[in-house]
Amino acid sequence: MDNAVKKYSLSDEVASKLQQQIAAGRYKPGDKLPTEPELMQQFKVGRSSIREAVRILANSGILRVQQGLGTFVELQHGNCIPWYMRLQDAKGAELNEVRQLLELKIAEKAAEHRTQKDIRLLTQLLKKRYDAALEGDIEACIEADIQFHIAIADAAQNGILADLYKTIAAQIKKSFQEVYTSTAVFIKMHDAHADLLKSIVDKDPARAWHCVARITGQQTKK
Repeated sequence: MDNAVKKYSLSDEVASKLQQQIAAGRYKPGDKLPTEPELMQQFKVGRSSIREAVRILANSGILRVQQGLGTFVELQHGNCIPWYMRLQDAKGAELNEVRQLLELKIAEKAAEHRTQKDIRLLTQLLKKRYDAALEGDIEACIEADIQFHIAIADAAQNGILADLYKTIAAQIKKSFQEVYTSTAVFIKMHDAHADLLKSIVDKDPARAWHCVARITGQQTKK
């Protein structure tokens, strides 16, 4: 019984990672996935876990298994596009709303579950963000900002929330690159980010929520 549960968990994890790769654009609709041995090597799991992960995604209309030819990224069910594929095209207000909802909950959970290792990483990334902003290096500043928020998602100790946030992180980064041509707004919002980090360090979920509300422009009061 234990082995069966473990195998299912591995398959589910592989399926999740394949979904993330598709969402990130590594594999696009119509692309052929690597062979089973290549996937086994990539994910460090056995053949049965790979096959079960592929079956899960095929049943969801994400992959198509063609006997003798291989496994392909597929969109089925008419125009019903899986959420992670929708995120590749997300932008503007819709993307910002999803970002707000995720970051608000993530900040609360991070304040509850952060470790000293998380604090050290967050402190380093916030400094890197601020230094890049002061130097006017917009690319480095945006990258450090994204990594700072990803680190908060990891600190929340909820794998699903972290995976969801990492899925939209690429789109947030792209949006920032399109909108910001200077680091002025990042300098302006540094204190808010510093307050967010302090609230996480202090294990204050309510204050963390309000810090994210300020950062993302959320006006709703909790």
